[in-house]
Formats: sequence, structure tokens, C-alpha cells
Amino acid sequence: MERVILYVDDASHALAQLEQLRASGLQPTHWVLAACAPRMTSRISKWVSHSARENWRVKWFARLQETLAPALQAEGAQFTAVLAQGPLLALTQQLLLAHGAARVIDLRRPKVGAALEPVQSPARPAAAPSPRRGSALSGGTLGVGALMLLAHALGE
Repeated sequence: MERVILYVDDASHALAQLEQLRASGLQPTHWVLAACAPRMTSRISKWVSHSARENWRVKWFARLQETLAPALQAEGAQFTAVLAQGPLLALTQQLLLAHGAARVIDLRRPKVGAALEPVQSPARPAAAPSPRRGSALSGGTLGVGALMLLAHALGE
């Protein structure tokens, strides 16, 4: 029984991606949909209460499920939906604990100029090069040194 956890924030984009996944031969028996509602700007809090924002998230989640359910339940597959709240790495861990081993696929729409929050920690984190402290001079130090050399050269 293959399980797949899908992270989705846009139904139309996800449907197009699902078609490509199915064409590649992916046929899981259980889909876990983690719906990532779009963030509202901080300025909207002036006009909309917290409960109204939560109601909007619930309605958005219901519309997303209605749109994606037929595609996910095709060929007798099971379908479970979760509304994501909080960090996605923590949600991935919770879903893996609750549903067992699963493949994690990010179908969120890429946004221009913004990095998406990671949904899974890298298997082997790359070692970041350590900065070499103390061996390099700052720009200000080099500038002051250059001025002193210039003043010394002009003073002779």
C-alpha cells in the first residue's frame, strides 16, 4: 500500500501536476493532502478579525477538497485531507508518524522572488563552508591603510 503526501496551495496547478505524476506511473492507494492556505498580508488584520480569517481558511480548504477529491479518489484510492498550520517540516513529521512510510511530493505553485518553505529536511545536509575569520581584512581597514599610504607618499 503506497502512500503519498501532497503539499498543495493551488488546485488548478495541482491538477496539472497530478496528471503528470499519473502519466509517469505513480498509482498510490492512499493520498494524504496537506493543504497550505495562501497567507494573508499583515495589513489585512486591520480590516478582518482572526475568526473571519479562520473561516476563510476553512472555506478555502473545502473548495480545494471539492476540486481535488475526484482526481485523488480515482481508481479506488483513499484520500485524507489536512489543513496545514504551522511549520511544514513539523507537519511532515506528524503525517509520517500517523500514516507510516510515505513519499512526500510538493505540488505548491512556485512564486516569483519568494522561496517556498521546505516540506522535508534534506537526507544528508550539505556541509556549509566555514567562514575564515581573522585572515581577511575588512573594507574599512583596507581603505584607511590606503589613505595612510597615499598621505605618506604625498608628504615626501
